[in-house]
Amino acid sequence: MQDNQQAYDRGMTIFSPDGRLYQVEYAREAIKRGTASVGVRTDAGVVLAADRRARSPLIEESSIEKLHRVDDHVAVASAGHVADARQLVDFARQQAQGNRLRYDEPIDVETLAKEVTDYIQRYTQSGGVRPFGVALAIAGVDPDGTPQLFETDPSGTPYEWQATAIGGDRDELHGILEDGYRTDLDLDGGIALALRTLAESGDELDAESVEVTTVDVESGRVRSLDPEAIEPHLAELNTEGDDE
Repeated sequence: MQDNQQAYDRGMTIFSPDGRLYQVEYAREAIKRGTASVGVRTDAGVVLAADRRARSPLIEESSIEKLHRVDDHVAVASAGHVADARQLVDFARQQAQGNRLRYDEPIDVETLAKEVTDYIQRYTQSGGVRPFGVALAIAGVDPDGTPQLFETDPSGTPYEWQATAIGGDRDELHGILEDGYRTDLDLDGGIALALRTLAESGDELDAESVEVTTVDVESGRVRSLDPEAIEPHLAELNTEGDDE
């Protein structure tokens, strides 16, 4: 029995008798080893926040990139293998650029998410390859002004969310999002919820160890917050903690 299971482990294109693809499941486990990223969708736009704390004091924190601009109106957060994330982000950028050249308009966020997950899915049914060990949170505002938030999975499935967490401690962070999410959140409220959720994933956050990117409905453009803009949100978060 053990020898048979090892055969299913090694065969990317072979289902186990109970219908599982072990390599896809192992890819999901690899994502759990990454630091957390959080996405929150509001009527005013979408917020992405990521923990980029260095695992060694010798690493320059500024070199750790968890949030990526794909197009003027789309940003991506990643969790898992960094090299895999870069590959998928580059693919997403190519799709977004190709859509502008072909149709002279920005790509819909849902269309982009499905293009990326279709690409991911190819790596679950070909010999000699492995699944991507990374999850992406794809956030943006469609040309008609609709905010969107999608998550990719190593199986190649896109999921649409109001709020989600990827990476380590996902289940615990989802619980915080479920308790704190409201449909009437504004963009500042989305930032506060994302940071409050990230704060539960480890040590106390500071403005240098966290990244925050927003895509607001009014401008329809990606904006990365600098540490000076993040600091007031963290100060408010710490004040709430002291009150409790």
